[in-house]
Amino acid sequence: MQPGLPITPYTGPLRGVVLDWAGTAVDYGCLGPAAVFLDVFRKFGVAVTTSDARQFMGLMKKDHIRSMCRLPTVAAGWQARYGRVPDEGDVDALYAETEPMMAAAIARHAEPIPGLLAFVEAMRAKGIKIGSSTGYTRPMMEILAPEASRRGYRPDAIVTPSDVPAGRPYPWMCYLNAIRLERFPLQAMVKIGDTVSDIHEGRNAGMWAIGLTKSGNLLGLSAEEADRLEPAELARRLAAAAAGLKAAGAHYTAEGIWAVLPILDEIAARLSAGEQP
Repeated sequence: MQPGLPITPYTGPLRGVVLDWAGTAVDYGCLGPAAVFLDVFRKFGVAVTTSDARQFMGLMKKDHIRSMCRLPTVAAGWQARYGRVPDEGDVDALYAETEPMMAAAIARHAEPIPGLLAFVEAMRAKGIKIGSSTGYTRPMMEILAPEASRRGYRPDAIVTPSDVPAGRPYPWMCYLNAIRLERFPLQAMVKIGDTVSDIHEGRNAGMWAIGLTKSGNLLGLSAEEADRLEPAELARRLAAAAAGLKAAGAHYTAEGIWAVLPILDEIAARLSAGEQP
């Protein structure tokens, strides 16, 4: 790229993608972190639901706990157990339990989602760099990344909330991915994830955003569980997930990473025509 900023609309190729981890690249159904949040609150004598745990997925894990504590039902449960609503000290205590439990869960949920390795191969063939962002902290990723690598997944960049001023929905992880991948402009990059916070992150960074409906948090089922659903019920749930991601700002939705390549081709064609996210 020539020195200087572009003064005309970008019409070049797609240059990079930024993938989320759990529910997008590994851990079909985003099962590992959801179970941990239920177990952590249970240790403190407060019952939370899977829905409580899943609605904040994608945030940095401490922010996730803080957001759960603000839910009226969770605050009421804490009040009944301790005679007060949870405060920041309680968030610290919950997170202290979460870190080691999350690390153990991560090691058990590092299997690449079907289609991921073929997607990586296609990106390599096109010269498109692969970055990644996550709600996991750097110590958590130091467990997950080697496990994923042993299974064949090695993105070109791994950025965590520990590396930037704040996690999602702020754009900082996407920005640092662009720097590490040496990719510019931001509209030549695509954020791919399975949560609302993924979409917010990508849009706030000025990237295209693709939301995943079946493999990740919004459906919240393993591949086997999803396949056991009645077709009409599965279609209803996937449509609801797609609507939520679209409402958050997703330019496109797909069931999983296995269905993203044609979308990237469409984005590339729109870029060549001078369109921006």
